[in-house]
Amino acid sequence: MLFTRAPRSCGAIRIVGHDGRAEQQTGINLSMKGHAMKKVYIGIDSHKSSNSVAVANAGGKEGSLFYGKISGSSPNMERILRRIMKQHDVSKEDVLIGYEAGPCGFVLARRLLQLGFDVIVAAPSLMPQKPGVKVKTDRRDACKIAELLRDGQLTAVHIPDEKDEAIRDLCRARTDAVDDLRRTRQRLGAFLLRNGHVYTGRSNWTESHMRYLRELVMPDPSQKVALEEYIISINAAAERTQRLEQYMERLQQDWSRTPFVKALQSFRGFQMVSSMVVTSELGDLARFVHPRKLMGFLGMVPAESSSGSRRRQGSITKCGNSHARWMLVEVAHHYRNPPKVSKELSVRQEGLSREIRALSWRAQNRLHQKYIRLKCRHLHENKVVVAVARELVGFIWELSMLMKQQDSVALKA
Repeated sequence: MLFTRAPRSCGAIRIVGHDGRAEQQTGINLSMKGHAMKKVYIGIDSHKSSNSVAVANAGGKEGSLFYGKISGSSPNMERILRRIMKQHDVSKEDVLIGYEAGPCGFVLARRLLQLGFDVIVAAPSLMPQKPGVKVKTDRRDACKIAELLRDGQLTAVHIPDEKDEAIRDLCRARTDAVDDLRRTRQRLGAFLLRNGHVYTGRSNWTESHMRYLRELVMPDPSQKVALEEYIISINAAAERTQRLEQYMERLQQDWSRTPFVKALQSFRGFQMVSSMVVTSELGDLARFVHPRKLMGFLGMVPAESSSGSRRRQGSITKCGNSHARWMLVEVAHHYRNPPKVSKELSVRQEGLSREIRALSWRAQNRLHQKYIRLKCRHLHENKVVVAVARELVGFIWELSMLMKQQDSVALKA
């Protein structure tokens, strides 16, 4: 599958297959979504306990007006917004509100959207910066956001709905539990190595290995206490991971994105956990008009510093969603092996359409060939796997477009 950019005027992307035929697929790029002209632009510098508010009028080149600092509660913010609309004699349709994405999440944006306001949550890393400005305060930040919002210089981030964010939090909690389990195991291994204990069995952390750890005799009682605490921590982390995976499997049954999760499991390397992690982190892929946009969102495109006839590319940018990028790189390791529909994969593909299974098989062949081709160039293993993961992103985007096409055909029928 070859991806080529369509003309800018058509607002679509062209998918060109190996047979040479092309078809148009329209898409919505939410980060570039334009807003109608407003009369009042409100910038908010949001913090945990306070919000600084500034107002900029449309059409004027003068600076914004700082309105004040209020507490971070939603009722206070709603009261201030009503007061601003009354002073400027405007309605909700004439107001555009913006604030920076941060640790406070999307609670404020969802509440304002629920009230009927038009809201933009801006990406902080893409906000224009003046290098000569050395003073930064909440007041200046709020005025700056209002002015940039009026000038159309803010890049909006995707606001996930509550269900997607809830499942994403659960997936991240499972990742934290696995990370705690790995760290505790590593600490126990280092503790035993310092005291001269080396397990000679076939593999670690099996039932026989855990039985060996429980039967160890330490020279000092305090070391025995440390050993028991490590074992208890390992068991607790393993049980916590298992509980979270059970919750994930239970929650996906009534999730609107479950069809895409099951379709993604038709790809090699994707099972329930990895599919839910990638789906919850990426959300609706229709907002990416081209797979290269999705690759850039994941930070999997090479950095570049070119000038004139010189072209210099560096490592991947690592911008955007690091959690999804990590999971995709882990999945990409499976494509080192020759294409094969294993027994487990065939079970996961049951009930899926012929087009989805064909896409999965084509992905296996192309990604494995890419892996072999790059290895023959004697590239580093990590570079090869990241390159395979980047191309895997293109197939995931194509899967999303294929499912949307199938859904539209089913609705028409």
